[in-house]
Amino acid sequence: MSIDSKAKGYVFGLTAVLIWSGFVLASRQGGLSELNHFDVIALRYGTCALLLLPLWWFKYRFNVFQTKYIAIALVGGLAYALCTFQGFQLAPASHGALLLPGTMPLFIFILAVIVGQIRVEAIKLFGIVLISSGVALLFTQQLMMDGDNNSVLKGDVLFLLGALCWGVFSILIKHWNIPPWHAVISLALLTCLVYLPWYVMFSPKNIDVAGANSILLQMFYQGFLATIVQLYFYGRAVAVLGASGMGSLMALVPVIAGVSAIFVFDEPVTLYLIVGLCVVTIGAWLTQLEKIQWKRKFAS
Repeated sequence: MSIDSKAKGYVFGLTAVLIWSGFVLASRQGGLSELNHFDVIALRYGTCALLLLPLWWFKYRFNVFQTKYIAIALVGGLAYALCTFQGFQLAPASHGALLLPGTMPLFIFILAVIVGQIRVEAIKLFGIVLISSGVALLFTQQLMMDGDNNSVLKGDVLFLLGALCWGVFSILIKHWNIPPWHAVISLALLTCLVYLPWYVMFSPKNIDVAGANSILLQMFYQGFLATIVQLYFYGRAVAVLGASGMGSLMALVPVIAGVSAIFVFDEPVTLYLIVGLCVVTIGAWLTQLEKIQWKRKFAS
């Protein structure tokens, strides 16, 4: 691999990391705006489905109504969104940074071990212990606070449930060997098809009183950047750096998003939070490490 090629891989990878980190900030901004979480979900999948429909029709044209696509849409689309975006209404973005991208490797690892997709390795197990310790620190902080913070604790639990949903989604994609574009297209189209009719007819909504800037931000970031653009850059990075190399870069998301949230939203900084972010980031990085290979191949 040439130096230029590897440099491009890191550019692609870091761009995906920054978009993922920005997702945490944009989601919290949506939670603080006049929009409720039902509105944000509608804007996310409505926009994404509208943009991906031509791609599905003219290029990929596969049957989205297969059982495997319905399953990943219900788990990785609908259930994930309902948990995550309500969490961002209740809890600080720094908590979301720690508990969403921070614990996804934990749930993916545990589920992958259960279904036999991977073997337990000491270094990865240590990473899981670190992630669990970071989560425990955050929950300890919340439990030590007074009753006024019950909503924050509920938001934290919702973040964990969202991370669990994403873990199941990831395992199903690998189990069924679903191509990335098939996954994102089916997730967007089917979630939109199931969710939007319910949203229009029955859901409580605040979109009619929300400002245009809030609506456009969620449409652009949730429906375009955090889904379509991020997938493209992520895929390009994996092609150059490999899955483990990109996974190591993604471990930067908790600390980048968490620190950014503290400054952007003026969120309270505690020792528990800072230590938790650092510990979870290190743990997430360790779970992505491949077993060190001491053999080297030389070109003949």
